[in-house]
Amino acid sequence: MHLRDLVQFLGELSENNNRAWFVMNKPRYDILRIEFLELVMQLISDISQFDPAVAGINPKKCLFRINRDLRFSHDKSPYKTRFSAAITANTANALKLPSAGGKPEYYFQIDGTGRLIVAGGEYTPPPERLRAIRQQVVADADGFAKLIKDRKMKARFGDLQEEGKLTRPPKGFEADAPHIEHIKLKSFIVWKETSLKGNLPEDLGRDLAADFKDVLPLISWLRKV
Repeated sequence: MHLRDLVQFLGELSENNNRAWFVMNKPRYDILRIEFLELVMQLISDISQFDPAVAGINPKKCLFRINRDLRFSHDKSPYKTRFSAAITANTANALKLPSAGGKPEYYFQIDGTGRLIVAGGEYTPPPERLRAIRQQVVADADGFAKLIKDRKMKARFGDLQEEGKLTRPPKGFEADAPHIEHIKLKSFIVWKETSLKGNLPEDLGRDLAADFKDVLPLISWLRKV
């Protein structure tokens, strides 16, 4: 897709976040949205080569709406200033997997500053799901140890993100439980950030597919929870 045009549009939207400007520039948005959808369609096809569970998922359902939910926000800006998508297992295919469950996702976003964020895993899962993940860390201590040491994933993304980490063990977990520092996490996700400004990739879809292939061990482990 035309990444330079997308970043330019989102940057202008950041400076003119109002309905009048958006309506005037809707034709630009529509073209970019179609290109972004095509990128996600190709990504689903590429990811399904190493993760068949995503095959056949509706690409339109992977895209986040640009309209912001203003009901509980002090910021009344009507539009998000990013394009983003999350690809998860196709429900029909997930049912064929003996241990499938939860919503581990392949995620990426591009914003008006030219920042590209690529991530994989589960971000702030609901309480019951989070507790189940934590219990699985204890029950599968050896498997989790192997996961967090995965060479390719660590080389590309580093360690699991610790944003919002608890200072004490959560209720029901002892301080000496296996991997207690990871049990304190509120998200089980890896991510990385790069700038597209002055550094446009030759093939963004190919690069994203390579990123997501290296996060497959985390996605697969979470599906077993």
